[in-house]
Amino acid sequence: MRSWRRIFWFGIFLFALWIITIYIRIGISASGEPPQPAGAIVVFGAAQYDGHPSPVFRSRLDHAFELWQQHYAPIIITTGGHARDARFSEGGVGKHYLEERGVASVALIAETESRDTDESARRVSAILRRLGVADCIAVSDGYHLFRIERMMRREGIVARGSARRELHTATLRQRVPTKVREAFAYTAWILHLQ
Repeated sequence: MRSWRRIFWFGIFLFALWIITIYIRIGISASGEPPQPAGAIVVFGAAQYDGHPSPVFRSRLDHAFELWQQHYAPIIITTGGHARDARFSEGGVGKHYLEERGVASVALIAETESRDTDESARRVSAILRRLGVADCIAVSDGYHLFRIERMMRREGIVARGSARRELHTATLRQRVPTKVREAFAYTAWILHLQ
């Protein structure tokens, strides 16, 4: 009985060590990398409201627009399917928003079927492979980049994360739970692959 208890607590210790390690790596990735030219810019979806991007999604789209204006990539792919509103998809709303900002429609592709980050990574990677593109700049929130880069790598695409600008400065009390949740989400994804 005592040996089982030791094994249990050792397992808890190893799991906690794993989560702490992933938490640190998420923090390192959160600032993103300095932009480098790539085959495409991929904007990972966030909420949309009645055909308009949420403030977080708009911030991601604006960051992608700036990268495109600076000629880091010739095309932008927006991702995200329909949530509660069947009329609009996140990918479609993102594409429309960027068109209104002046991005030529030939430089835009909307992925409109995905329901979560993993599906977005799989679907957008398939689009990139069809285009003959092997790398991209992945635009999302900083804490999200670690997981996105690894999901894209699994699909054979090199993704370099580029974090959107924060709308407000998050406190330590806000940042810690967000990164812990992301560490658990990454762990769940890894376990799902096994």
